Amino acid sequence: MFNQGQRPYIIAEIGANHNGDLGLARKHIDAAKACGADAAKFQSWDTKLFSKKVYEDNYFLTDDYRNRDDFTLKEIVNEFALTVEQLGELASYCREVGIDFASTPFEPDQVDPLVELGAPFVKIASMDVNNDRILSRAAQSGLPVVMSVGMASLGEIDRAVSVLEESNVSELVLLHCTALYPTPPDEVNLLAMDTLRQFGHLVGFSDHSLGTSIALGAIARGAIVVEKHFTLDKDMFGWDHKMSMSPEEMKVICDGAKEIHAAMGSSRRRVGEREMNQRTAFRRSIVTARDIKAGEVLAEDSIVFRRPGVGLDPSLAPQILGMKVNRDIEFDTMIAMQDLVGKS
Repeated sequence: MFNQGQRPYIIAEIGANHNGDLGLARKHIDAAKACGADAAKFQSWDTKLFSKKVYEDNYFLTDDYRNRDDFTLKEIVNEFALTVEQLGELASYCREVGIDFASTPFEPDQVDPLVELGAPFVKIASMDVNNDRILSRAAQSGLPVVMSVGMASLGEIDRAVSVLEESNVSELVLLHCTALYPTPPDEVNLLAMDTLRQFGHLVGFSDHSLGTSIALGAIARGAIVVEKHFTLDKDMFGWDHKMSMSPEEMKVICDGAKEIHAAMGSSRRRVGEREMNQRTAFRRSIVTARDIKAGEVLAEDSIVFRRPGVGLDPSLAPQILGMKVNRDIEFDTMIAMQDLVGKS
């Protein structure tokens, strides 16, 4: 599915930004498609995501949702979670709209339903880099695996890659990621994408920064997959909206991915036919700086370089200086080799 050199694959990470409302989820799908994204991705978690202690502590990871007394963590997880049946409805709608459907499983038994729903890949969240059970199940699904590696050391990434390979993963894309929401630019460390290539698999970027510039930078750096949180309204109720990308921003990324891909070309330095045509018009030729009489020896003050580049190349100046002119040549006239005789 993923190949080096292809146009970057853009994932609109809707996640839980549907707020448990399938109508709102469909609107996100429509918007992702309109922006040019390749996939609309959701999350398959349920209340098993947290232990009893977390629910008892009522601890929200997002600052804006701490110290709330109008709902509990368990209530909002229940409200925002999607059932397999709901995911099926969204997968069908994605097919109708013409965009890939995907979701991140958070339990091993959430992988197989995604295969049955026609997801083209399995996304592994950064939190599960050390979760062998879900890694093995994802690899054994036969689908490509896209794994974020936020918070993971190189040793942990190496181990996760080994687990996936030993489980016969069909394809693997490692997404550089910083698990800060949002990620300040000085914490992104895009050059780490180059380090991830040592694992022998394709590399992409899961972006938690604000705005569009860093994602575009990752594309220029060779990211084959770019994942970005996506919302219709950054002020909407819910924990990911503020750090998500608006439709206007998503369109910048999708359009930019196409343009940057077209601009990348190859490492081979070449001058194309159209540029060669420009060269004739833009470059200069050797012309007379004044009237030159027959028999006169060309000196530095005899010549200048002016457009177009249809005559003698300026780089030939050292060769022709000191040669005699065999005819009268008017000021501002191109000099040809047949106008010259050997140096005196």
